[in-house]
Amino acid sequence: MSSHKHHWLHSPITGGVLLLIASAIALLWANIVPDNYHYVWHHTLWEISTGLSDKVHQISLHKVANEFLMAIFFFFIGLEIKRELLDGELSSIKKAALPLFAALGGVIFPAAIYHFFNNGLPSAGGWGIPMATDIAFALGLLAIVGSRVPLSLKIFLSALAIGDDLMAVIVIALFYTEQIFVNELLVGLLGLGILGVANRMGVRNHLFYYTIGLVIVWISFLASGVHATVAGVAVAFTIPSRREISMDSYLNKAKLLLQGLEKERQCEEDVLSEHAIHSLKEIKTLSYQAANPLQLKEKALHPLATLFIVPFFALGNAGVIIDKTMLAELTNPIVLGIAFALIIGKPLGIYLFTKALTLLNFGKLPTGVTWTHIIGVGFLAGMGFTMSLFITDLAFQEPEFKIIAKVTVLLASVISGLIGYIILMRAKPAQIIE
Repeated sequence: MSSHKHHWLHSPITGGVLLLIASAIALLWANIVPDNYHYVWHHTLWEISTGLSDKVHQISLHKVANEFLMAIFFFFIGLEIKRELLDGELSSIKKAALPLFAALGGVIFPAAIYHFFNNGLPSAGGWGIPMATDIAFALGLLAIVGSRVPLSLKIFLSALAIGDDLMAVIVIALFYTEQIFVNELLVGLLGLGILGVANRMGVRNHLFYYTIGLVIVWISFLASGVHATVAGVAVAFTIPSRREISMDSYLNKAKLLLQGLEKERQCEEDVLSEHAIHSLKEIKTLSYQAANPLQLKEKALHPLATLFIVPFFALGNAGVIIDKTMLAELTNPIVLGIAFALIIGKPLGIYLFTKALTLLNFGKLPTGVTWTHIIGVGFLAGMGFTMSLFITDLAFQEPEFKIIAKVTVLLASVISGLIGYIILMRAKPAQIIE
């Protein structure tokens, strides 16, 4: 009963709605009291030094959202990627080919379109902004469409978005790292090595992984110049994914313990015998040993990531001032690059790459999915939003570039999402597709 009661915590609709509300609040806040918004998010709260170098880090609420909380979010993304690679839609070449190739098309086309409009300009470094997909918004809208689309399309979009996120992490690591401090990076890699060895040795204590991941890996990556979100994904890949005992062993041992509890069946008192308490503890321990620790952590982090971290990030990053001067920027290369990339490049790249793979017989559309569905999903993937806002802060140093890019990302994401929603709503219901 409780699982149904708390189902909303894991619903993609809930995450999408909260993200939308947080974005609206940020826009209103920034446009009504801009000085207050900027002070709250960018005022230095304290200064810290890692001790590895002379560099001093100024910590603001904006930094907490972008450097710390987003590292936890990317840790969650890393858990999803690892699960899909081990036993999901990316676990074999046959399964992974179509969504990964579609994601590749959805990365190459937007980047190329942005480059076309901004080549040779100071804004050329923003080519990574329109590459990513906001999985919370995309899956949220698809959930609203409901039974009009087949379940296989939702699985396809999830795998595509995860592949998209994986490529975004690679891009951040390779192209949006300005300067690398080698000593700090080596300490971070040492921390990852410790976690990897611990995994191989069968260490399953989650506090051990969280402590090493935060104290050594995250802080060292932050100090090294490599964005801390990369540390989040890297730590996720060291989390154990093997069960301690098989399901057969679990069932046999649990049955014996449950049989031993039969004498407690008639007990109406709240106070249990020592034997009963011991048996219940044993069952709890066995249940943990039979579960996949990676899946447990992913499930536990899901509400934190979608209901707090992403909306909090949006609250601190979507607050851009919109005034009359924005109309004069409609022909700005940044506006043209991002808008055309998200609204046209994303769906076009996904459609063409998916089509090419099917024509070459390297893959086929999931059961019940039509090309209309693929086009609709392509537009949903054009909602870059959270990830695009995140990469904007990495790509640009100039405040005016950031404002123009963020406003364009917000508007283009809304337009692309609405087009995708309309297409999918008008598509044939899954049950009548042969």
